[in-house]
Amino acid sequence: MQGLPAQVGGARAAPGVSAVAATLADIAARDGELQAFVAVHDAAAVQHELERALAQGGALQGLPVGVKDIFDTATLPTGYGSPIFAGHRPRSDAAIVQAIRRAGGVVVGKTSTTEFAFLHPTATRNPNAAGHTPGGSSAGSAAAVAAGLVPLAVGTQTGGSVIRPASYCGVVGFKPTYGALPTPGLKPFSWSLDTVGLFTRSVADMTRWAGAIAGQDWSARGGRQPVFGIAWQWPWEPLSASARQALETARRRLEAAGATVREIPLPTWLGTVFQAHDAVQGWEAARALADEFELHREQLSPILRDYLTRARSVGDAAYAQAQADAAAGRARLEELFEGIDVLLCPSAPDEAPPGFGSTGASTWNRAWTLLHVPCATVPGATGVHGLPMGVQVIAPLRQDALCLQGAAVLERALSGPD
Repeated sequence: MQGLPAQVGGARAAPGVSAVAATLADIAARDGELQAFVAVHDAAAVQHELERALAQGGALQGLPVGVKDIFDTATLPTGYGSPIFAGHRPRSDAAIVQAIRRAGGVVVGKTSTTEFAFLHPTATRNPNAAGHTPGGSSAGSAAAVAAGLVPLAVGTQTGGSVIRPASYCGVVGFKPTYGALPTPGLKPFSWSLDTVGLFTRSVADMTRWAGAIAGQDWSARGGRQPVFGIAWQWPWEPLSASARQALETARRRLEAAGATVREIPLPTWLGTVFQAHDAVQGWEAARALADEFELHREQLSPILRDYLTRARSVGDAAYAQAQADAAAGRARLEELFEGIDVLLCPSAPDEAPPGFGSTGASTWNRAWTLLHVPCATVPGATGVHGLPMGVQVIAPLRQDALCLQGAAVLERALSGPD
């Protein structure tokens, strides 16, 4: 691969030049086996992207970024994980791509997504759990960061598509408050659930870079450490042995580090919210992908085709009731956080499932996505077979800085002695 020039705009090269050149070379050398990327800029194109990014002077300073192939990009093909859109070239960039550029970041390539960000697995492999799924739908973004190909990648979450693959791959994943990162130019699956999220290798990087892209200060405000809540009985399914082990590890390490962890009961309405997710997602997905279903049904995977067939039976009344249940849950969030600042929860049902026929389940993510609250998953715990198990930190609505503060405290605790 031809290297980048040593000069940018006639001036001495910025530090970002060597970083981006090294990134392109590393992707070329290692991604053939990992298959995290589905499209990558060549040296000339990424040079142009770098010049535009450095001209902005943002906090990312030429940082290489991977963007999930569910977002439109004008200079790279956008296939949405589907053969229907093979070779598709949008005329403009998604808003998140523009935001990354304004913050000084350089989009070096598109990362793999499951078909329309649903469940049909991609070819991506898990760099931290050989022979096990990297999760989905943001498989490529999680794997690319876990393998060290890029320091920052963009994903989306409609059920658990940021937090779960981050857990399986052993990296930090952050789903901010719904709407905190822009969605225009995202191929929708469920517009009242689709949330832009990010992947990094540390909470400090996430806090700095996510805030820069969002145009907000999400750094810790100082003062006391957050009080953590923990629950052992959940309304959707029992804790698996691996999930319980991860939570117990988190509690033990947090308490050893001087943090306060309180056992709490969960409100009954949380189960209602969990159930409401299915109707909201199904009703909206049937409409968001109506053309694909009606005009290109034979090019859909069986798992998506069958899902959309069922989703078309979700009635207007069921959808309205589910949205009412979601709104009622958001209005009662104070009850969930009474006496605590943030809540601990498994990031995924278990360790990454073996094989590549499934991306896992979003059981431990759906309620939080529907409630629109910020969530971060922190690596450092393991399941019963020694594979990565993330621990999820959940904060009240629009308390993204608090969520990341809690994640930073947990990260320090999990990296300390047992």
